[in-house]
Amino acid sequence: MKQRKSSLTPKLRQNWWIDTLLGFGALVAVLSSLYFLAFPVSGYQGGRNPYYDLVVIFSRHTWDIIHTWSGVVMILAAVLHIVIHWDWITKTASRTWQVMIGKRKPFGSRLTYNIFLDATVAVCFVICAISGIYFLFFTGSQAETPIFLFNKVTWDLIHTWSGVIMTIAAILHFVLHWKWVSNITAKMFTKQKSSIAGNDPDEVLEAI
Repeated sequence: MKQRKSSLTPKLRQNWWIDTLLGFGALVAVLSSLYFLAFPVSGYQGGRNPYYDLVVIFSRHTWDIIHTWSGVVMILAAVLHIVIHWDWITKTASRTWQVMIGKRKPFGSRLTYNIFLDATVAVCFVICAISGIYFLFFTGSQAETPIFLFNKVTWDLIHTWSGVIMTIAAILHFVLHWKWVSNITAKMFTKQKSSIAGNDPDEVLEAI
């Protein structure tokens, strides 16, 4: 027996790295957001909040920096992900519309569920990213922050709940594709065994 490198295509490897970067940014953004959910800006009914700047591993300012830049990484990775999969996105959107207007047979339950999760993640991501950009540029108190469509409290609620819904949908999406993720990840970091007299060394791995 001899060892040879996995023959995953360069495009598939590229997709894996981009998705990993996207997942890492999302994980850090979600974990850092838990700090702000547990220790919000103001106290109950506008009263003093003794936990405002409580240090949990890091200070509030550091958590804010971590959350902001992990969000930026997430947005950049998502843009790359969308560009690479744009053809699939447009074709799937077109087919879904044809199903909705009755010009095409309904999809199977698994594909329908997958499209629903993808759409939910996409819409919530856009909303969360836009509201996050608002906070990136307007960091002052509510009184100091100009009203742009909504006030700062409303933007905060939009950012929080779009993030919560996106996280739930993304977890369900990850669970749905767990077999694919685990298989591709294993092949990314392992070498395939082949017989010297048997398998063709140029054989391409079966697509998952």
